[in-house]
Amino acid sequence: MKTFAGKVVLVTGGTSGIGRATALAFAREGANVVVVGRREDKGAESVALIEKAGGKGRFVRADISVEGEIASMVAQTVDTFGGLHFAFNNAGIFLPPAPITEVTADTIDRILAVNVRGTALCMKHEIPAIMESGGGGIVNVASFLGIRPFPGTAIYNASKSAVIGLTKSAAVEFATQGVRVNVVCPGVIDTPMNEEMRAEESGREFLNGLQPMKRTGRPEEIAGAVLYLCSPSAGFTTGTILSVDGGITV
Repeated sequence: MKTFAGKVVLVTGGTSGIGRATALAFAREGANVVVVGRREDKGAESVALIEKAGGKGRFVRADISVEGEIASMVAQTVDTFGGLHFAFNNAGIFLPPAPITEVTADTIDRILAVNVRGTALCMKHEIPAIMESGGGGIVNVASFLGIRPFPGTAIYNASKSAVIGLTKSAAVEFATQGVRVNVVCPGVIDTPMNEEMRAEESGREFLNGLQPMKRTGRPEEIAGAVLYLCSPSAGFTTGTILSVDGGITV
């Protein structure tokens, strides 16, 4: 029997990169998957791939900086598949690096609105639905930059540190109520976020050189970590920070 047969999974930022790879991994293990994003064409592609992998999928358009749209995405998930068991809060933004002395207030507000406020509001609406469905788990996405800050990315660093804090708090609050909450911290992964930089040899060399393993990661490697954290094998695991970063935070 497949690990997530009959389970319902919600993946934000599921239209590309880590989110899409994770949605497909859940589908291969029998899950019904709701993909959330803002690009309908890419969402339709993800659903088609989910169905090709043998799962059932649906795309929901939502902006996770807007609470009403978050509430709607959870409601639509429950209406479509009858419940919610697992959520992968993967959506986030990364803006061009700049010293903190040059960061605008608008940049600060935008990063925090999506990465921190959005993650908190997702959990606010997901947790009751998961409890109503009999329990399950949430995995949030932080970053190696939430553990080991780099110059020029202060606000992003802070936002991902905050995601780690939110995860730990939620894990403690709901530890006895059937909801496990963990966080995965990717290193530099081959995604559209850094595609332009990887296109240049100098950029590839820089990114590869950051990790002791001397390569960037694959979205599927993060997906594997997420599925583990949601699986019965991680039944005694909550509030954990799982770094999948090629050793960059060692």
